Amino acid sequence: MNTTTETRRAFFETVGRYGAGTALAALGVESARGYAANDTIHVGCIGTGGRCRALMKSLSQVPGVKIVAVADVYDQNLKAGRELADAKAFATARYKELLDRKDVDAVLIGAPDHWHVPMTVDACDAGKDVYVEKPLTHDLSEGKAVIDAQNRHKRIVQVGTQQRSMPHMQKANQLLREGRIGRVFKVQMSWNRNQGDRMKRGATGVDPKGVDWKAFLGNAPDQPFDDYRFRNWRWFWDFGGGLLTDLMVHWVDVAHWLLDLDHPLKAASFGDHLASEGVWQTPDTIQCLLSYPNDVQIHFEGTFSNAHRGARIEFLGTDATLYLDRGRYEIHPERGKGKEESWILGTDPHRGRDFYDKPDGELLHLTNWVECVRTRSRPNCPAEAGVSAASAAHLGNRAYRTGQVARWADA
Repeated sequence: MNTTTETRRAFFETVGRYGAGTALAALGVESARGYAANDTIHVGCIGTGGRCRALMKSLSQVPGVKIVAVADVYDQNLKAGRELADAKAFATARYKELLDRKDVDAVLIGAPDHWHVPMTVDACDAGKDVYVEKPLTHDLSEGKAVIDAQNRHKRIVQVGTQQRSMPHMQKANQLLREGRIGRVFKVQMSWNRNQGDRMKRGATGVDPKGVDWKAFLGNAPDQPFDDYRFRNWRWFWDFGGGLLTDLMVHWVDVAHWLLDLDHPLKAASFGDHLASEGVWQTPDTIQCLLSYPNDVQIHFEGTFSNAHRGARIEFLGTDATLYLDRGRYEIHPERGKGKEESWILGTDPHRGRDFYDKPDGELLHLTNWVECVRTRSRPNCPAEAGVSAASAAHLGNRAYRTGQVARWADA
């Protein structure tokens, strides 16, 4: 395959756009609580576990940002988060104390899934802009409240599906909309890993005295402290949604974005516990089929027992297939329908990796958020997009848990 001159040019055009917001802010007057280019934006980080701390390291690379406050219900996470923040950062186990502070302009939310909407709504109510990890919602019923909070308070809310800020994804979006692959009728997605050992119960090193368990539970049903669930909450229904909300949601968001989709009409899912029987509630291996208007079908497979095909999404069109992962795009034409094309950004030639050295999606997505906080522009993945992507995962999980086809009309 040959990388075209056009796609090389697209990369530099995309990189150029990331500086545009700051330039515009420098020319204008601050409005709607926007910020001039030389202003420092003060960020508070809520839920400073491992994922949040990874984002904090990326956020520290964005010019004009200072992390001035951290909050977590677990003392060890709070301590680790404080070490990544400003030396004088405020630290608390109660996130509302952070939101009450006048020196906090915006917040980064990395708490478990069941806290995403309550914390985002509270942050918007407090006048803060928000970067919140995916999935935005933990339940279909939460969507309206978080969108209303964003819009009512005119807040910048960015959901952490960072693919929307990757230049090759943006170029692929352009090519698809130009008709490069014809009419798209099917999308195939996967996120396969071989990590069966991660399910085993063992010593977690969590001292229950250092955890405010009631605060962690929040709106979840009351239950005894469980250190394994505390550390592995993604795989328990009260706190997360398993493979569909943790991983499929990334690719569903790309599909919704490129195809202008909002939610599936129906879903069918089949899952098993190949390596996590008796440990996880959510399946560690799953197939999910989603049906959309205009005869579009989307299929996802995920497992922790075999890494074949890894993490990727493919759009099947009448003229070509568009392949995407986090480091490249490829176009494979049908016979007689044009030439093959690709754009590989990083140094790793392998397909389907979880991460690549280029592009740095987290940094690009956080940069887009900060630019939009300054300029009051719409971010790449606002609350509406986060609700849309999560809705597909929730409908898929409903189908799995009921053993029946789940229909949007009945949701």
